[in-house]
Amino acid sequence: MTILSRPVSVQELSQIETVTFFEDWIKCVADIDQGLLAVNAAMHADLEDLLLAHGSRQEALYGFNIFFEPFEIEYDSLINAPRNRPAGYPRDGRGVSDPAARSRIEEIVNKWIR
Repeated sequence: MTILSRPVSVQELSQIETVTFFEDWIKCVADIDQGLLAVNAAMHADLEDLLLAHGSRQEALYGFNIFFEPFEIEYDSLINAPRNRPAGYPRDGRGVSDPAARSRIEEIVNKWIR
């Protein structure tokens, strides 16, 4: 598990650590307040815990997956459901339903992954 400290390419992302959990994609959690991106864990909750230990607010954390080829963001994580309810999307499950949060996640991904 890593909180990115410098921008990386998609290829670097796919080889970010000696242990990776999936071949074609990687789990990520973004802190939409601080602009942080944590990557590479078996579960989004592990990355959420890492960011919480780093000082993030739980309400600002969203989980998603990045597929390497073709590059794609998949908004699907169990940690997202509690964020959807206060944003006015009480029954939207594991996606990221708030358009402002999705836009911020895309900004963060584009900042850290080039």
